[in-house]
Amino acid sequence: MTPPAPPPPETFVSVDVETSGPTPAQYSLLSIGACLVDDPARTFYVELRPIGPAATDEAMVIHGLDLERLQREGAEPAEAMARFEAWLRAELPAGALPVFVGFNAAFDWMFVADYFQRFLGRNPFGHTALDIKSYALGIHGGNWCDTTRQALARRYPDHQHLTHHAVQDAIDQAALFRKLRSTRPST
Repeated sequence: MTPPAPPPPETFVSVDVETSGPTPAQYSLLSIGACLVDDPARTFYVELRPIGPAATDEAMVIHGLDLERLQREGAEPAEAMARFEAWLRAELPAGALPVFVGFNAAFDWMFVADYFQRFLGRNPFGHTALDIKSYALGIHGGNWCDTTRQALARRYPDHQHLTHHAVQDAIDQAALFRKLRSTRPST
């Protein structure tokens, strides 16, 4: 009997987004930042044209992106997603699977997955995402509130705080994920 083929190699990709609100059904994806977790100098960044005018004050204050400027200068969503997919293809080794890594990955992944599916009809990340908060909880135990950025900054004092610029946040969360991966669970 032939042994099963080994799984394809995986490449962790840190992804962060900025949006105009809490859900892709009603709000727009405004920027995507990404980097390879193990080579964070290899980055991707794009700002997108909003797909509608809906925005929450809370979201807009957080990142400071201007909807009118993005309406004029942002990439069309289909173009932005095609560029992101092309960057993934160019940066990953042949045959490697991209693994989406996010801090509160559920939020970032739902926008990225929705836009990939809606505008390209496919999602190169598939239907999964690796959440840094969940990973930290698995390593350190405790409670969900122990996985906030503030709580993790106490545990990892050199961890950067959010800038709410998608590519910088992707780089910073990649650094945190590398630290977590090098941490041995306490027994």
